[in-house]
Amino acid sequence: MSTPAEPQQPPPPTINYVLGFLMVGLAWGLTTPFIRRAAKDHHPPAHRLLSPEAVAARNSWLGTKLLGAFFGVVDLLRNPRYAVPLLLNLTGSVWFFLLIGKAELSLTVPIVNTLAFLFTVIGEWWVEKKVISRDTMAGMVLSLGGIALCVHSKNV
Repeated sequence: MSTPAEPQQPPPPTINYVLGFLMVGLAWGLTTPFIRRAAKDHHPPAHRLLSPEAVAARNSWLGTKLLGAFFGVVDLLRNPRYAVPLLLNLTGSVWFFLLIGKAELSLTVPIVNTLAFLFTVIGEWWVEKKVISRDTMAGMVLSLGGIALCVHSKNV
């Protein structure tokens, strides 16, 4: 006994993939400078469990380091200037995994990573007022040209 074949679904329109690539590139690239700035500017107050007296009483170098890392992460996650861009960045990762389930992997990865690079450069210019050098601009143009070649060779 054979099972009836499921009807073939038509592939989604190309614009869906383009928008998906742009959304992931934006989520990964544009949020990175905001996350970096928030992490650099964040100076949490000292925690009482990390005071010199508490550390001496505990007498555990590893325990002190683990507690310090734990409180550092908790303090950063409680800071909306860090947590909101991080949440958007992680949302981009979810979109990426949805994309690679539908789009061709050999195109999705380089396209998304190139867009993330481009949006990171733009984000640094916006957040940190960093000047985009001529070499970086040339790299951006060459990256886009390489992606165009990859897309064209897949369609030929």
